[in-house]
Amino acid sequence: MSFEIIEKVLNIKADAIMTCAMAAVLLLLGFFIKKKVKVLNKYCIPAPVVGGFLFMFITFIGHITNTFGFSFDTYFQDAFMLAFFTTVGLGASFELLKKGGLLLIIYWLIAGVISIFQNFIGIGVGKVVGLEAPYALLASAISMIGGHGAAGAYGKSFAEMGFAAGPEVGAAAATFGLISAVLLGGPLARRLIVKHNLRPDENDNFDVDVSNVNAAKGEPLTSLDIIKNVTAILVCMAVGTLVSGWIGKLIGMSFPTYVGAMFVAVIVRNVNEKLHWYRFSFPLVDGIGDVMLNLYLAIALMSLRLWELAGLIGGVLVVVLCQVLFMALIAYFVVFRILGKNYDAAVMCAGLCGHGLGATPSAIVNMTAVKDQYGMSRKAFMIVPIVGAFLVDIIYQPQTVAFIKFFVQGFQG
Repeated sequence: MSFEIIEKVLNIKADAIMTCAMAAVLLLLGFFIKKKVKVLNKYCIPAPVVGGFLFMFITFIGHITNTFGFSFDTYFQDAFMLAFFTTVGLGASFELLKKGGLLLIIYWLIAGVISIFQNFIGIGVGKVVGLEAPYALLASAISMIGGHGAAGAYGKSFAEMGFAAGPEVGAAAATFGLISAVLLGGPLARRLIVKHNLRPDENDNFDVDVSNVNAAKGEPLTSLDIIKNVTAILVCMAVGTLVSGWIGKLIGMSFPTYVGAMFVAVIVRNVNEKLHWYRFSFPLVDGIGDVMLNLYLAIALMSLRLWELAGLIGGVLVVVLCQVLFMALIAYFVVFRILGKNYDAAVMCAGLCGHGLGATPSAIVNMTAVKDQYGMSRKAFMIVPIVGAFLVDIIYQPQTVAFIKFFVQGFQG
C-alpha cells in the first residue's frame, strides 16, 4: 500500500494482496454488523454487501470532500469468480442435472423472456422521455443481464459511433443494477416466504438425492486428499479458460471464461465418479466456493464508485428505475407463481433479481442470505447458477444485438 498527496488529495493505492486483505476484513465486518443489527439479518441482506457498502460510502465521502481517495488492484477478483463457478461445476453430478428437468427449462425461458422485456422497456421508456436508443439500450439488458463487462464493451462501441457518453452511461447503469440486485433479492424472497408461510420441503426427494450424491464418505480427508481437490479446481479453471477462448473464436464473439471452467468442472466431477481419480469432497469444494464468492462480491462492492451514478441523469435514470421496478413486480407477482409458489420458487426469485439486475454471483449471495435465514433450496442452488452464468446468454445476446441493429443506425455486430 502506498500513500501519495496529489493536489492536496491523499491518494491511497492498494496492491492486489492488500485489496484482498481489505475485502476479507470488510467481509468479517459485514458478518459482525449483520449479527448485531437484526434488521439486516431479518431482511436477508448479504454480509459482503454490508461490509462493501460501508466502505463504498467511506470512499464516496472522500470523493465529495476532495480529501482522500482509494485506488484498488482488483487482479484477483476475476480469479475468485472463476474459482467460484468452477466449484459450482464440481458440485453438479449428472444425476442432479437430470433432476433439474422441466423446472430448469422453465426458469431459463423466464430469464430469457425477461431480458427481451428489459430491452422493450428501455426503448419504450426511452422514446417517451426523449432518450437516444444507444443510451436506452445501455440501461436495459446490456447492463442488467450483461453487467459491467457487457456495458463497457457496448458502451465503447457506441462511443466510437458518436455517442460519447456510452461508457459512462453503461458503467453507471451496471453499477445501479448491481446495487439494486443485492438489495432487492433477499427482502423480496423474505416477503414471499413470510406472506405464504413457506418452509423448505424436508421430504423433497431432490434434496435427499443431493445429500446422498454429495455426502462426505469414508475417513476424514488427508492433506493429500485436500491437495488433490484443490488441484482439480485449479486445473478446471485453467482448462476451462482455454476452452472458453476456443469457443469464443469459433462463434466470433466473447465467451465468458467462467462458463468454460464450470462445464469442464462438470465433466471432471462426473468422470471422476466413474474412474475415481481422487476422493472428491463436496463439503470442502463447497466451502472453498463460498469463500471465493464472498471475497469476489466484497471486492466488487468496495471498489464501486458511487459518483459514477452521476451518469444516471434524466432519461437514463428513468429507464433504470423502470427496470428495477419491472423486475420486482414480475418476480413477485408472476415468476413466483409460474415456478410453483413454494419455498424453492421464492429462493429462485431472489436469484433472478440477482442475475437479472446485476450478476450471477449476486444471485448466489442473495440466495445464500435467504438460505442462512430460512433453510436450503437445492433446486434453486443448482438451477440458478447454470441459467444465470450461461443459458440466459443464448437468448439475451442475439435478441440484444437484434435490438441494436434495428434501433441504432450504423451498428456493425
